Amino acid sequence: MAISVNLIFLIYFKYANFFVDNLNHLTGSTWALANVVLPLGISFFTFTQIAYLVDTAQGKVKEFNFVRYALFVTYFPHLIAGPVLHHAEMMPQFAKRAVCRINWDNVAVGLSIFVLGLAKKVLIADSVADFSTPIFEAVKAGGTPMLFEAWIGALAYTLQLYFDFSAYSDMAVGLSSMFNVRLPLNFNSPYKATSIIEFWRRWHMTLSRFLRDYLYIPLGGSRLGASRRYVNLMLTMLLGGLWHGAGWTFVIWGALHGCYLLVNHAWRGIKQRMGWRNGGRVATLGAGALTFLAVVVGWVFFRADSFSSAITMLQGMAGMNGVSLPTSFEDRFGHYFAGFEWVQFNGTYPLTMLNNLNVASSIAVGLLLVWLTPNVHQMFLRYRPVCEDGEGVVSATAPFAMPMGMVAKGLIWKPTTAWAIPLALLFFLCFISLTKVSEFLYFQF
Repeated sequence: MAISVNLIFLIYFKYANFFVDNLNHLTGSTWALANVVLPLGISFFTFTQIAYLVDTAQGKVKEFNFVRYALFVTYFPHLIAGPVLHHAEMMPQFAKRAVCRINWDNVAVGLSIFVLGLAKKVLIADSVADFSTPIFEAVKAGGTPMLFEAWIGALAYTLQLYFDFSAYSDMAVGLSSMFNVRLPLNFNSPYKATSIIEFWRRWHMTLSRFLRDYLYIPLGGSRLGASRRYVNLMLTMLLGGLWHGAGWTFVIWGALHGCYLLVNHAWRGIKQRMGWRNGGRVATLGAGALTFLAVVVGWVFFRADSFSSAITMLQGMAGMNGVSLPTSFEDRFGHYFAGFEWVQFNGTYPLTMLNNLNVASSIAVGLLLVWLTPNVHQMFLRYRPVCEDGEGVVSATAPFAMPMGMVAKGLIWKPTTAWAIPLALLFFLCFISLTKVSEFLYFQF
């Protein structure tokens, strides 16, 4: 009964208008609901309550203190963008007396992580949004992106979402560390994954854990054979996609990742039956590149306002809308393309007139940061700022990961003046940049 009440509230606030709009479209009716205001973080505190109720019914819950339960559900650092908390890792921490005391070591670690997360959001994510948003908005208005601007729009949004979600995950961990409470790891360099299976072990790790434990396994998991396993995977990803937003593009995004996972599991099964070993460095790089490409294609559906807009973007990425080259190239190369209507010399970004140098440098720097630097979890690993329950923590040595050599070791945080001064300057830079309007990507969660 309690689980049903939680689901009813979630469905009403998050999906009622979506269902009514689709019903009107199918039947031609004109039903309407009052303007439903989505409570902030409703998905996160609903999921935490459902997990607690399910585990209570199964006899797994050992903590019944109401005050600590209320704190667990309403704990503010995670409500904006996660992680999805589990009572077994949080409520025992709230019971410790040390939580109520100031620990200056934890304050230093938490504040440093918070500042780095804030810098990712304000200085990186919001900056690359200036390249992705104009292109997707132009497509929404009926524009047709050509090859380069379609790829720039997709890659810029891929980086925007990465640094935005990574930033909120870091800020949540940092805030919680200052209160002597460790949150679970929720983000672990997912673009370094060499397969979609690994990607979902690195991206929104606590959501993947929740969907596995409270949806995939109750559906039967892999216990009922390969065919049923694939059905359960697809159902899980469809519902996971719908959880991200009340729209068909999110359902398609979930279905696409479901297909990715089916192919990935099938390929692993073939490799195991044939006795094939993993390839060397080149094969690993290829697997990483293919995984990244698949993720970028998926993000197009995630970001687009409609299915038709997503298809228009993908057509542009495939070169089906033509190629637009800088006007300076026309004198030198124009005669080579005489008669080819799909090649135009009117600038690289005719839809949005973006600055070529700014776009290229920002995308390149963003990809280098993603692939070649340690993440915040690695930088603070010795101070254990996150829960260490052995679940979901994946090694960061992946296709494009930089070995922990001299440069990487120099990025390992220490409580020294050499770190305090740059972080203080970074915080000041973030503070003076807060006047800019920032896009909040998680209002539908």
